[in-house]
Amino acid sequence: MISSSLSTGFAHALQAAQDAAGAQQHPTHTLYVVATPIGNLADISLRALHVLGLVDAIACEDTRHTQQMLRAYGLERPGAQLLALHQHNEAEAAQTVLERLAQGQRIAYVSDAGTPAISDPGARLVQAVRSAGHRVMPLPGASSITTLISASGMTGDGFVFTGFLPSKASERQLAVQHMAQEPRAVVLLEAPHRIKALAEALSVLGERPVTIGRELTKQFEQIETLPAQALPQWLLERPEHQRGEFVLLVHDQASARPVGEGEGERILQCLLAELPVKTAVKLAAEISGESRNALYERALALKKQG
Repeated sequence: MISSSLSTGFAHALQAAQDAAGAQQHPTHTLYVVATPIGNLADISLRALHVLGLVDAIACEDTRHTQQMLRAYGLERPGAQLLALHQHNEAEAAQTVLERLAQGQRIAYVSDAGTPAISDPGARLVQAVRSAGHRVMPLPGASSITTLISASGMTGDGFVFTGFLPSKASERQLAVQHMAQEPRAVVLLEAPHRIKALAEALSVLGERPVTIGRELTKQFEQIETLPAQALPQWLLERPEHQRGEFVLLVHDQASARPVGEGEGERILQCLLAELPVKTAVKLAAEISGESRNALYERALALKKQG
């Protein structure tokens, strides 16, 4: 949740927002997709402050959370001007937004944090608004994805944004299997109650570096880069390592150091706990570079040992 400790310091920011954006065009019949801070209230843009004060209503993922944010900026609104629009009601709530836009209103949409419609509700709303012939105007700003990438030292040819991996263990392992074959960097998101399971799943990637960011832009922000196989132990080192919202960057394949001798068997043992023998052997061979036949024989021996 965003701290309101800076709430007394935004009076001058509101005036600066008016000075900076007040003379710009803000058309009616328009949906404004507004990025908001991911943790630090001071990361709001002047343009966002101006638009949040200008629009006729604000559609939002959580009305209470958004009202708290608006109050911190001195932009508190009557409850009727906050429209709940989240993953469980997006299609229905989008119709309400369309009705208001047809009347000539300006409507903003914000998620709980960061840039809307990226691993958050909002994409279906944007599609509906565009299909109805109304304008969608994005207001760029904070994003946990680009925030972590900028501090990760990522090299290589681009990245793949995957977001949240499946919660079911077998599906998560399959996703990691595909990730092992992806040469580019991969960006993931995760919640605190699932971070241990994700770390265990990623550990089979061995020496492939992973940059993990938690509490980004907040007081206790932490950004660390370590081998994928070390993630589970890192989480156990301190209780706070499992707190907060997480963004992870699995670096590209070229960044991984060669897997050491015997590492294939360790990877194989981890995979056999979750996957059929043939699948575990195939993935272990791809990750470690070791012989598939040798790993298959070792897998059969491990199965016999029980």
